[in-house]
Amino acid sequence: MSETKHDQEEGWRQRLYEIIFEADTPTGKAFDVALILLILASVITVMLESVPSIREQHGSLLWTAEWVFTLVFTLEYVVRLVCARRPWRYARSFFGVVDLLAILPTYLIILFPAARYLVVIRVLRILRAFRVLKLAAHVREANLLMRSLVASRRKITVFLFAVFTMTVILGSLMYLIEGEAHGFDSIPRGVYWAIVTLTTVGYGDIAPETPFGQFVASIVMIMGYGVIAVPTGIVTAEMTAAAIRDGAIRTCEHCEERQHARHARLCHQCGTKFAGPTS
Repeated sequence: MSETKHDQEEGWRQRLYEIIFEADTPTGKAFDVALILLILASVITVMLESVPSIREQHGSLLWTAEWVFTLVFTLEYVVRLVCARRPWRYARSFFGVVDLLAILPTYLIILFPAARYLVVIRVLRILRAFRVLKLAAHVREANLLMRSLVASRRKITVFLFAVFTMTVILGSLMYLIEGEAHGFDSIPRGVYWAIVTLTTVGYGDIAPETPFGQFVASIVMIMGYGVIAVPTGIVTAEMTAAAIRDGAIRTCEHCEERQHARHARLCHQCGTKFAGPTS
């Protein structure tokens, strides 16, 4: 009798797990879609509540809606812990932490009223949409991008250090050229200007006024395009190398042309026929 009860308990836990943690069934997909809609609605509620005119007219309604959303998400979090195969592992996972942070701010409002706007953390949970949208075909590309970033981390680190050194030198130079009379009242202020200019952001809150300072600024602006292009080239090169290793990009054995899709049949450079599409 006890074994039957245990089997029944495991049965409904398994069904809950499939609905909540999987999106392969119609029920699981419907659950994820409903959850995403609730998350969006709760975030919109918080955003509307931050508008003074809307808060004055509909403050009580928005407050009630927020608590309803919080109770629903709390129930969902508890159910996830109950049906998860490894509850503690889920609680420590990225989504587990996000799920917890999504409900804590509302309860913290009782002690800290300003914590109410932290509820927008719930927007992170929309990342679950990737399961519903069936982006399994892009998993290889996502892994490829991640491996490329990891492989190029040292080159990017060296490049960022070089950019940091460059901004310090340029900021110090502009401090000497322009001086306090033109807004460059300190080296950190000059470094701030160098960062804004080098990254092509250009807020315009501080700008050189002397001819020589404007000449230096022109050089920095041109250098900014290189700053954007270098890390892009580093990551692209690593992605190409990784794609070739994985077979995502085919290389012609005759002319060694690399830019072929995985399912290509002919080399677009010399016309050589490939043995067959890779899996």
